[in-house]
Amino acid sequence: MYLPYMMKPLIISIKLSSSKSSLVIFLFSFLLLGDHSRARITLPEGVTVPAVIAFGDSIVDQGANNNLKTVVKANFPPYGQDFPDQMPTGRFTNNKTPADMIAEELGIKEILPAYLDPSIDNKEYLTGVSFASGGSGYDPQTPKIVDVLSFDDQLKQFREYIEKLKGMVGEEKTQFILENSLFLVVAGSDDLANTYFTIGIRKLEYDVPSYAGLMASSASNFLQDIYKLGARRIAVFGAPPIGCVPSQRTLGGGGLRACAEEYNQAAQIYNSKLQPVTQYLNSTLAQSRIVYIDIYNPLLDIIENPLQYGIEVVDKGCCGTGNIEVAILCNKLLPTCPDDSKYLFWDSYHPTNKGYTILVNEVLGKYVDDFF
Repeated sequence: MYLPYMMKPLIISIKLSSSKSSLVIFLFSFLLLGDHSRARITLPEGVTVPAVIAFGDSIVDQGANNNLKTVVKANFPPYGQDFPDQMPTGRFTNNKTPADMIAEELGIKEILPAYLDPSIDNKEYLTGVSFASGGSGYDPQTPKIVDVLSFDDQLKQFREYIEKLKGMVGEEKTQFILENSLFLVVAGSDDLANTYFTIGIRKLEYDVPSYAGLMASSASNFLQDIYKLGARRIAVFGAPPIGCVPSQRTLGGGGLRACAEEYNQAAQIYNSKLQPVTQYLNSTLAQSRIVYIDIYNPLLDIIENPLQYGIEVVDKGCCGTGNIEVAILCNKLLPTCPDDSKYLFWDSYHPTNKGYTILVNEVLGKYVDDFF
């Protein structure tokens, strides 16, 4: 649990090249930096995180897919049934996503909007947006299967976003925002679960280790791309134990719907390739804080020891039968569980608000200091 922390005004020492002296200025603008008085975690003195910026798949898709011609959507009930005003926003859960939660824990804002949200206020750009698209992945084939935004598409939008920032606050402040923001990169699950195993379009070309290598290489290229555009603090999430999510239990876990171990092993192989990539980039890219986030073990621990976390059901989602329903298959015509706080998964693929809260608290507690 994180106690509220009253952030001190940011003090930045700027060296003046002409006089080789230092001028201490107070950059205390909620318009630019957000209201950090609401921060729930303690940051080092003199450090601020002006924005959270997310890329990836449905875990941090804040509604990007709403207006795309794809079946991978969540902008209808019962999605969002616990969101403010019971609003289905396109988030693939019953309430908030990890992107929202991390932005809130840092005291930036309660809701992180999608960059493609047509109702977005331009001021929101200053404190961050999400470019993520449900169903996307590092493999260029993955988003093509379901007609969603690729990482190239997200990178193009990020460039547009930077130009909008420059138009609002100028080049210098834009650089400050980018260099001090926290970037979330969350992908890999759809590459493995869908492109490789379920649909199998890559199996003829790659065995699991070589496909995992392709994913890690694509991740490396993307991380270098956003670094070149100004990102410095980057959280790179590994793959979860995908064989244990309800839909993969149904598809690959046999009659008893056990965890599909082949899928879990593939996730571990991929993680073993992604982690050294992030370590190498962190050590070679100047002023970077590129941190690999292990999500595999924390999620597996909840699955194996649910009662320790106040969870009762880990093998089914709250929506419908809980075995296979996700996206358009999880809809208002189906019943939902009476108490989603007892479930780890909301649909057959995505955690509930309760599950995400547990994971985000663990991630922030373990890794927050690595970014500063």
